[in-house]
Amino acid sequence: MVSDPAVEKISTAPAAVLQASAFSRGALLAYLLLIVYASLYPFSGWQSMGLPLQAYLFAGMPRYWTGFDVATNILGYIPLGILTVFSLYPKIRRIGAIVLALLLGVLLSGAMEATQTLLPNRVASNLDFITNSMGTLIGAVIGSVSSHLVLERSRLRHLRHHWFTTQASRGLIIFALWPLAQIYPQSYLFGNGQMLPILSDWLSILLETPVDLGSLLRNGAQLSVEQYWMAEAIITALSMSGALLALLCMLRDKAPRAILLLALLSAALAVKTLSTALFFTPENAFTWITPGAQGGVLLGLGLLTGFAFLPSATQRRSAVALLVAALIAINLAPTNPYFVATLETWAQGKFLNFNGAAQFLSLLWPVAALWFLLHATHRVKRK
Repeated sequence: MVSDPAVEKISTAPAAVLQASAFSRGALLAYLLLIVYASLYPFSGWQSMGLPLQAYLFAGMPRYWTGFDVATNILGYIPLGILTVFSLYPKIRRIGAIVLALLLGVLLSGAMEATQTLLPNRVASNLDFITNSMGTLIGAVIGSVSSHLVLERSRLRHLRHHWFTTQASRGLIIFALWPLAQIYPQSYLFGNGQMLPILSDWLSILLETPVDLGSLLRNGAQLSVEQYWMAEAIITALSMSGALLALLCMLRDKAPRAILLLALLSAALAVKTLSTALFFTPENAFTWITPGAQGGVLLGLGLLTGFAFLPSATQRRSAVALLVAALIAINLAPTNPYFVATLETWAQGKFLNFNGAAQFLSLLWPVAALWFLLHATHRVKRK
């Protein structure tokens, strides 16, 4: 078996010449945005309560709290600590990295809690601030202990360089998040990026009059049941084939491409099923399997098969075209009335932060994918 010189060079390089992990830094940036969105979701009702923003720090401990809240706040900030330490490696390590990671967590959590003072549906809490900071510290310690093994000697690192192109680091983050982008309830399978309803709500608040941008673009047209199925088939096929084709662009010829593509698709469908069962009821876990969704998956697989044997540059351009077409289609298609009826049974409750993070991924994933595909430094020929 012939070894890969590039992989050997990376795995045997001394620590002094190791480069910072672009994957870790990209993941850290994405996670920071995720925390901000989840902490301030749903971005409505902003008003001053007449209290200093830092008042929550000196208030008494909350009278009502649950173990779920404490665990969620700790667990939610552990990845922040880990990713911060990984992002600083190898230039800053051990105690220095832990201190900087903790400082970032303290400043971020403090800023989010202070900003929540301006949101009537959120409660700024010193307990949240403390538990978030604890989560960051735990994550930083885990990151410091594991950074050498994960970033230098990890089997995953070997596979990363053996299967994926050199410029794939940021893309791996984005396309690993594609299954998670299916968590938030959507009108159509894989219908990420439906921004017009949110923009309409913001304009309605700003203009103090109801605004429906989608209806204006469609001239108020509605669809029949068969047309809804057709719309879902088109949206599903475009989104699915675009996402999988983009992953294909990052794979080397020696990678098990069919297995990796099938694994990504299976993960997305599994997450969709589990999230539907969680948000609604276990009996509704497979309600997303509509005639339109089934037809869209089959059509998407057909499109992917047709593009699979094209040159890498053509695949990249095709992936861009498919994702742009999907983004346009999902924003022009009217909201499925059957989906709206199902959504009425969704009680967000204690999952408010989680739902905000899920919506963030659903909205911005297509934008991140297009950024990766169009960015000049990410274009590389597959070998």
